[in-house]
Amino acid sequence: MKPFTAALALSLAAALPAAALFAGPVLAAGASDTDAERLARWNEIRTSIFGDTTVTPTDTLIQVDAPARALDAALVPITLTMPEKDRIAGVSLVIDDNPSPYAANITFGPAADPGEIKLRVRVNNYTNVHAVVRTKDGALFETAKFVKASGGCSAPMGMSDEEAMKGMGDMRMKFSEGAPGSKSTEATLMIRHPNFSGMQMNQVTRDYTPARYIQKVVVSQGARNILTLDGDISIASNPVINFAFLPEGKAPVTVVASDNQNGRWEHSFPVPSPSN
Repeated sequence: MKPFTAALALSLAAALPAAALFAGPVLAAGASDTDAERLARWNEIRTSIFGDTTVTPTDTLIQVDAPARALDAALVPITLTMPEKDRIAGVSLVIDDNPSPYAANITFGPAADPGEIKLRVRVNNYTNVHAVVRTKDGALFETAKFVKASGGCSAPMGMSDEEAMKGMGDMRMKFSEGAPGSKSTEATLMIRHPNFSGMQMNQVTRDYTPARYIQKVVVSQGARNILTLDGDISIASNPVINFAFLPEGKAPVTVVASDNQNGRWEHSFPVPSPSN
């Protein structure tokens, strides 16, 4: 399986000027595509990411919950559920018809409770959203959900670039108890970052804002890794990630985030004591 790299994920963006991303093949993928065309596109994307490794369809190991029609294409909620969580090593999220389809790659550490991940993404066209789960024995399994949306990657921020970048790297984390009988703690991580896609036009200068996006997020408690997320331009601005972990001791949860322009931010959050 090929590793997740910005070069792979942004191959289209690197090859074309920003304005060209709105024309030609990108817009050809849409509501009128046949199932055969969508399958052919997925086969090409799958091979570019996972190589010759077999990716087997499943309806039990991974499930995708997403709106059939997005209310806001720049802020589409995605929930990935993994019922057989003890078998799971990681999961990849692929938005087939986005300019950079490989949206996120999540690797779970020993402190993770990998039953569910929630995040918000941009969707640029009517598309299949694929989730590919990696089991601990190295096998790959996939499922998909069709989402109707348009223009999520090019949607303007609604503010100036300077305003969007204020407080960049600030973080907050909320904790809550897991399900009854569970030893896990649920966490919601919020990171202040515009995640510019490179396709958004500055409404004042009429130039395209250069891509600047969170590239990696590492979450740990003490020496125990919870998860590592490699992201790209398809992650929505001001990323929000919901996950669960198995707390141990009083060590704080530490988050290290970095972006594609060498920005780096680190914050620690005290873990609340379990209730009796």
